[in-house]
Amino acid sequence: MHTTLIQIIETMIRLDESEKEFISSLFTAKHYLKGEYFLQEGQVCKTVGFIEQGLIRYYSTGEMGDELIYDFGKENDFTCNYESFLDHSPSSKNIQCIEDSTILSMSYDNLQLLYEHVKEGQKFGRLACEQLYVQAIKKVTSLYTDQPEQRYLLFTATYPDLLQRIPQYYISSFVGVKPPSLSRIRKRLSSQ
Repeated sequence: MHTTLIQIIETMIRLDESEKEFISSLFTAKHYLKGEYFLQEGQVCKTVGFIEQGLIRYYSTGEMGDELIYDFGKENDFTCNYESFLDHSPSSKNIQCIEDSTILSMSYDNLQLLYEHVKEGQKFGRLACEQLYVQAIKKVTSLYTDQPEQRYLLFTATYPDLLQRIPQYYISSFVGVKPPSLSRIRKRLSSQ
């Protein structure tokens, strides 16, 4: 049984022992090497994943070929390009492992089985969607209203354990500045 996955789901809904076994049977583990993709731009996202071990980044490619990082995922996070997953459209985004990772994956059809056969499965889906919606709104609001220094502080508050695991040029892309600007921000903050 995928113990950590079940514990995370149980923070949102109640599960009996048979439901725990059933949910575990819906996921399969896959190991990814650093640099491998969970999803590439142009592919249809066919699975939702749970990061058991490792670290991923979400990014799109800009018109000039630059990578625009908009999020990270770490242990105990779910991962998916939900817009592609839900409407079966080609993804405009990439999900790439930036460390060797183990991701438990569940297909769209298996998710429908979870909704159908787990007593509080529909509630789990609703709560997960609500969390994703709130996160998305916060990120969009920050992008439009926060200065890069504020976005960096938000990054450090949200991901304090990742500062040593993520290359600085990924963090600068996430914050929306070039690496030299991030260095200046970090220097200014450290002198305060």
